Amino acid sequence: MRWDRTLQLVEAHAEGEIGRVVTGGQPKIPGKTLQEKFRYLLNEQDLRHSLCLEPRGAAAGSVILLFAPEDPENDAGIVILQPDQAHAMSGSNAICATTVLLETGIIEMQEGEILVRLETAAGLVVAKAQCEEGKCVSVTLSMPASFVEQLDCTIETGQWGRINADIAFGGVFYAIIDAERLGMKIEPAQARQLSDAGMALKEILNKQLSVTHPENPDIHGIAYVMFRQNEDDGTVRTATTMWPGRLDRSPCGTGNSANLATRVERGEISEGDVYFSRSTIDSQFKVRHAGTTMIGNKQAVLPEITGRGWIYGMHQIGFDPSDPFKSGFALTDTWGVDAGKIRP
Repeated sequence: MRWDRTLQLVEAHAEGEIGRVVTGGQPKIPGKTLQEKFRYLLNEQDLRHSLCLEPRGAAAGSVILLFAPEDPENDAGIVILQPDQAHAMSGSNAICATTVLLETGIIEMQEGEILVRLETAAGLVVAKAQCEEGKCVSVTLSMPASFVEQLDCTIETGQWGRINADIAFGGVFYAIIDAERLGMKIEPAQARQLSDAGMALKEILNKQLSVTHPENPDIHGIAYVMFRQNEDDGTVRTATTMWPGRLDRSPCGTGNSANLATRVERGEISEGDVYFSRSTIDSQFKVRHAGTTMIGNKQAVLPEITGRGWIYGMHQIGFDPSDPFKSGFALTDTWGVDAGKIRP
């Protein structure tokens, strides 16, 4: 065995969505601030592809990079790597990071509620972890302030005709579309159809719309299409479609933050209200409207997302300098048609 570098990862998932946390061997990322590191990672692809693509990665899941906090009052900084790009924030990945930090002893665990302060490129996220008998049993995230960019935006799709989408920010920008408008249901049997539709609609939307965060120009463009479906019991079923063609296994923290903002804008939710969101596999997040603030000239809501994370393994990966696939690859049979844009 001849490796020129190795990384250690702790494998975790939050309500079914995999978040692999790099706890050792992480290369030095240029930049003095987390924002500068995030900006670098937006344009860097070798590390991202080597960790997220095959043979070291898989179609489902993310890789979470940990950084020392800029503010000594905080606990860690995080950046999320996915096959398409680096992302500023992810609710399920923040739950995975919090669970790993506590259960591995990187942050000392105590019984009861522990606050873990995470710096992200989308703003500070405070995680309230409930800990019992050495286990992080739940995590409540104070998510970045979320706001509506546009309700009922009309787009021309060709295949599905003219449809409406809500454009909202929940840590990244989302286009939120009612699944029934495409004649679909959010259920495991339609995961492939939903994924393909989401990828196609994301491309259409980004050609027709331009969105930029009013205070952070590094966050721009629609990152995800999320489908929603109101259930008879008052819950909301959600399915976030992720490049190059899969569904988020969790209900999606940033997506539900964005959807909360749309519900507040429509007068469906008031401050202090709570509802539940379910994923395609029936995992669940609790969503709470915790308050309001301003982002630039936009009225914004302060979402709280509660979910659970589990560690299921530890993993060391290595890179042999003679390996022709150090930078990873993806094939359309597993990853969807957009995988053909990734060099082998």
